[in-house]
Amino acid sequence: MKAKIHPEYHDVTVNCACGASFATRSTRKDLRVEICSACHPFFTGRQKLIDSAGRVERFQKRYKKGAGTEAAS
Repeated sequence: MKAKIHPEYHDVTVNCACGASFATRSTRKDLRVEICSACHPFFTGRQKLIDSAGRVERFQKRYKKGAGTEAAS
């Protein structure tokens, strides 16, 4: 292996937006995430919509608009 080309790994604590945290190792010194296994719907079984820049509302508007015109035909 070549010397001085590999990054240094640090012990870090990952902090989630839901308040959960866990320890791991990373090349970064600080990790903050929006979704972790404690709050992700796949792991918890609860449905939770995460709206990023109004995308959910835009999709719902399009879906309702399309369903209304389709039923009228």
